[in-house]
Amino acid sequence: MLRTLVIILVVLLATPACAQFEPTPSALEALQGRAQHGDVEAQYSLGGFYDKGDVLYNVPQDYAEAAKWYTRAAMHNHPMAELALCRLFDQGFGVPQNYLDAAHWCLKSAQAGTAAAQLAVAEYYYEGKGFERNISQAIAWYKEAASQGNYAAQYNVADIYEQGRSMGQNFAEAARWFRKAAEQGVAPAQYNLAVLYRDGRGLTQDYAFASKWFRKAAAQGLPDAQCMLGVLYEQGQGVQQDYAEAANWYGLAAEQGDAQAQYNLGLLFGEGRGVAKNFEEAYFWLILASTSGEKQASEARDKISASLSAKQIAAVQQRAHAWHPVRSPFPANSQDVVFSDGYYHVNFQQPVN
Repeated sequence: MLRTLVIILVVLLATPACAQFEPTPSALEALQGRAQHGDVEAQYSLGGFYDKGDVLYNVPQDYAEAAKWYTRAAMHNHPMAELALCRLFDQGFGVPQNYLDAAHWCLKSAQAGTAAAQLAVAEYYYEGKGFERNISQAIAWYKEAASQGNYAAQYNVADIYEQGRSMGQNFAEAARWFRKAAEQGVAPAQYNLAVLYRDGRGLTQDYAFASKWFRKAAAQGLPDAQCMLGVLYEQGQGVQQDYAEAANWYGLAAEQGDAQAQYNLGLLFGEGRGVAKNFEEAYFWLILASTSGEKQASEARDKISASLSAKQIAAVQQRAHAWHPVRSPFPANSQDVVFSDGYYHVNFQQPVN
């Protein structure tokens, strides 16, 4: 699932900002005094000091102390302290790792309306961590978080509908939730929404809207979106046909190692469309495309090689051997998402029964 996003959200939302206090020993002492006398907000803030550590106050990071003060605040139903405890138990920071305790505190925070906790509870139900696995409960909690604008939850709900996990596929609902995440700038959601527009799944087919959302994802560096935008420019779908623009977007994706973009760019160089005809460049990109697994690239590469001398071929092969892709900000297969069947899917950690 979007595990990295969940952890980031939990960390950001569960750890209090301690900079609201002036950096003087007396301020910290006053906070400690209030915490000792039962001030719940002070207990939560003091937990944050130990959770992160603070150079100005000379407070070392101490997860055990953080857990102690978070627990005191959580016992008085402080939702953010409950969420913070969830994180500590989940990761085993300052306390023994215990998913039952993590799920318990997350559920209390979720029931109080904390979106990040609702997302975490959904994951616990989906993965069967701390709770017995229950897909319907997972979906219900995803929707709770999604309705509050949590983009990771919106994406997860959309992906569940798109793939039909534990329910029938519903592309209209998938499009609705992908749009919500896409409007918050989630590049894989923008890409998936564009695919639904392109293919007319759950939406009226509209290449102009497809190009709009591919462009938004492409501008964030998503290579598959850059490649697809190149395809639309090459074919004149939703945009005015423009081979130079196609070559530009193919080039950006190809530099990140996108095999289809490398293949398409190689063909443009071989045919002189949108770029000056250059058989060496064509051969170079087709070598990379075939190495990356583009099935049609090998045949095209061999045809282009007939137009090159042995010396040129050797030089290009040496260049291709030394080439390394630009690191993509959105790897096609990662801890968070996997690319398959033309979509970015949530990387669910367990198969659906």
